[in-house]
Amino acid sequence: QVQLVESGGGLVQAGDALRLSCAASGGFFSSNVMGWFRQAPGKEREFVAAIAWGGRSIYYSDSVKGRFTISRDNAKSTVYLQMNSLKPEDTAVYYCAAGRAIVAVTTVSRYDDWGQGTQVTVSS
Repeated sequence: QVQLVESGGGLVQAGDALRLSCAASGGFFSSNVMGWFRQAPGKEREFVAAIAWGGRSIYYSDSVKGRFTISRDNAKSTVYLQMNSLKPEDTAVYYCAAGRAIVAVTTVSRYDDWGQGTQVTVSS
């Protein structure tokens, strides 16, 4: 089992940038696919971005493509989400997740371990 701790959330204005971090411990980080999901009040948890263990398989949701960048540092057991040009509709709790797939996967059920989430609020 992998323990995940997110950080970097906050309150920003539309157009600003934030970088989320997710530190992992336990398990074998470099063998996991890592994903970012988000959940707004009253909505289901939705996929944002994922990166496979080697960093070559990366996938983004259409809503963030071109604005967000996912990356990972296996030596530090950390995955990042750089969020640029933030919009009010990006407001949500952002969750980091780890799974055992060998490619970037987008569904909640493909991830086994989850962090506690970090709040991102974008004001207009």
